[in-house]
Amino acid sequence: MKYLLGIDVGSSSVKCSLVQVEDGACVGTAHAPSSEMQISSPEKGFAEQDPNMWWEEFKHALNKVKQQVAFQKDEIAAIGISYQMHGLVVVDKNGEPLRPSIIWCDSRAVEIGNAAFHQLGESFCLSHYMNSPGNLTASKLKWVKENQPELYKRFYKIMLPGDYIAYKLSGEMKTTISGLSEGIMWDAKENRLATDLLDHYGIDKELICDITPQFGIQSVLHALAAEELGIKAGVPITYRAGDQPNNAFSLNVLEPGEIAATAGTSGVVYGVIDQPAYDPPSRVNSFVHVNHTELEKRFGVLLCINGTGILNSWMQKNVFTGLTYPEINALAASAPVGADGLMCFPFGNGAERVLCNADPGSTLKGLHFNRHDRSHVARAVQEGIVNALYYGMEIMVDMGMQIKTVRAGYANMFLSDLFAEAFANTTGASIELFNTDGAQGAARAAGLGAGIFKSKQECFTGLKVLKTIEPSNDLRNQYSDSYAHWKSNL
Repeated sequence: MKYLLGIDVGSSSVKCSLVQVEDGACVGTAHAPSSEMQISSPEKGFAEQDPNMWWEEFKHALNKVKQQVAFQKDEIAAIGISYQMHGLVVVDKNGEPLRPSIIWCDSRAVEIGNAAFHQLGESFCLSHYMNSPGNLTASKLKWVKENQPELYKRFYKIMLPGDYIAYKLSGEMKTTISGLSEGIMWDAKENRLATDLLDHYGIDKELICDITPQFGIQSVLHALAAEELGIKAGVPITYRAGDQPNNAFSLNVLEPGEIAATAGTSGVVYGVIDQPAYDPPSRVNSFVHVNHTELEKRFGVLLCINGTGILNSWMQKNVFTGLTYPEINALAASAPVGADGLMCFPFGNGAERVLCNADPGSTLKGLHFNRHDRSHVARAVQEGIVNALYYGMEIMVDMGMQIKTVRAGYANMFLSDLFAEAFANTTGASIELFNTDGAQGAARAAGLGAGIFKSKQECFTGLKVLKTIEPSNDLRNQYSDSYAHWKSNL
């Protein structure tokens, strides 16, 4: 039997999935740790994680998978990697991290990116990078250069989180065009490194890793990692992508007009287009998609709301202590649509791009002690997350995207019937929920990259719709009124 191993490096956990080559079935899946990984915030707006923690939790997750499937060392045919986007990992010549990774929800570089946006010229940045440099990876690197100059002098290479895990597997430091694009280090117009921005920031281009194709043999598992993992050395690593482009791939969202969504720690709607497009204030972001080529251009438009699953988790730990998520969902469903006027604004997890990188914090508004109870709070939280997502989706529609059907994995907040109902009826889109996740998608992509699957159709064997939620006329009107009230108070 042959298997494909998918690794998904999130900010909450690291997940592994084992997909059978023969029939595309996911036969083993696990995540680690069982509770959420720590995010360090030494100062307001900071968010950091130790890259070696990701590696250790990957090994723990893989060991859990081994308990489910007794595969042999030589039965892993290829490895694919998905990872949290926009993180900055810096290493020395020995490949050792020189500081904690500055991860996606860190806000420290907002003003650096905003200044570069104006100094380089907004039209220039948008036409070349499809974005403001904003709070993304290149700007985070500039922050380190300005604030930790002696440490910066010791940098050998910079990597994204997935590049680092690939390095730990293979000993080779590489990156991809889509990865550089997400870090605003790729000039999509000129099809080359974003040298103008790097020069503006005074960043040595030698710090950038060599570019490897998105799909294909990027490197192979070296002997030391093979011994640690109990897998045969030489297994090819054939795919890596940021979590949101990879989530789109997982759902077979590859062609113009197709839309994917996820609602994990953050919430994302991601649509594919075939021409560069951008929102002038950069409230949503455009990046090179995983299947982009010079002949068939593919770009992903990404809307991100930072405070999604993390808000739900915070409420469960601090407000609904002792209740499971299904119990909280049932409690929320007992309150009316609109939560009797109680509104939640879920902007409590760092600078929000959809709000032009403002960081207002999360709020409950309209709370009345004689009218509202915990059921209203529970409902307001889920509806507030949906409303925030739809606020961003309206920007995508203004860019020319039509959002009629949204595909998502049947996981995270989409496990809540109320959340799925609110999403369908607020947006007016049909929601298709699939039997997949980021780790499974990375595994399937690895099979495509290794040439094991000869076509996309073969790659997605086993991918199935588990549930479809259609908007209804009655609920559509109720949710539309609730959204209008929420938006008028934003």
